Amino acid sequence: MTGAGGFVGGHLVAYLQKEGDEVTALDREVDVTDADAIGEVMDTVRPDAVYHQAALSHVAESWNEPAEVLWVNVIGTRQVLTACRDAEVGRVIVVGSAEQYGMVRPDECPLTEDQPQEAHNPYAVSKVAADYVALQAYLGEGVPAVRVRAFNHTGPFQSARFLVPALARRIADAERDERDEIVAGSLDPIRDITDVGDVVRAYRLLAEHGLPGEAYNVCSGTGVSVREIAERLVAKAQRPMRLRVDTELVRPVDMPILIGSPAKVTEDTGWRPEIPLDETLTNLLVSARLGVGPSRSHL
Repeated sequence: MTGAGGFVGGHLVAYLQKEGDEVTALDREVDVTDADAIGEVMDTVRPDAVYHQAALSHVAESWNEPAEVLWVNVIGTRQVLTACRDAEVGRVIVVGSAEQYGMVRPDECPLTEDQPQEAHNPYAVSKVAADYVALQAYLGEGVPAVRVRAFNHTGPFQSARFLVPALARRIADAERDERDEIVAGSLDPIRDITDVGDVVRAYRLLAEHGLPGEAYNVCSGTGVSVREIAERLVAKAQRPMRLRVDTELVRPVDMPILIGSPAKVTEDTGWRPEIPLDETLTNLLVSARLGVGPSRSHL
């Protein structure tokens, strides 16, 4: 697994080990853009499956360093796929993002995998490119790559640089400091949010049953507004609180709605999300109150 030190990586390592899988977890000690380094690891380990998650993954920060984002996310993916080809890996899960779909209309949702990819930020552009690199590796070289388009997901240990854990952290801080106000960016966007525990379960099922060359949405199929998420979290606070929109937290470009269809992944693997959003939000707030530190979300 690449990107094992990241938010999802940590949860995925724990889940795979619980299921009895032997895991070789790669973090920053191996540069995925270094063909020799990643090739040596693959040749030594000879894995049955590879979960490629290493990436620069923060949307807002991608505007500041678009070239680096492209280098790590696209060239890194190409190097991993080449190493997997040479090591004759049985399945490669290439993790992408729902951001690849770009701006969509409400009447286009829920999105299927056939939706055109129209990236509107540097991170999304890099993931579209990596998606096509994986498809080309399958079509041209026979690399058994399965392309994942993961919609929003969250859970304990996610960096507070991301929306939902940021709100949970602000509430926990306000409880501790006896403040009655928390700030948020735009409350209007609607997102499809899945618990990270369900997401890692989907990844393992795709490694077992996903069809090489195919793309799969991993999502709940249900949309929820940022306002509703914030209000649900505030309702769980230990003191009365109010929300205030801070324009400094609003992204330069933000998609108003993003809801996916999980029909394909359900049909091919039997996966369905099982953890309700309210349970996810409760767990996030509990971990925020305990001061659990964030993972390195840029992996």
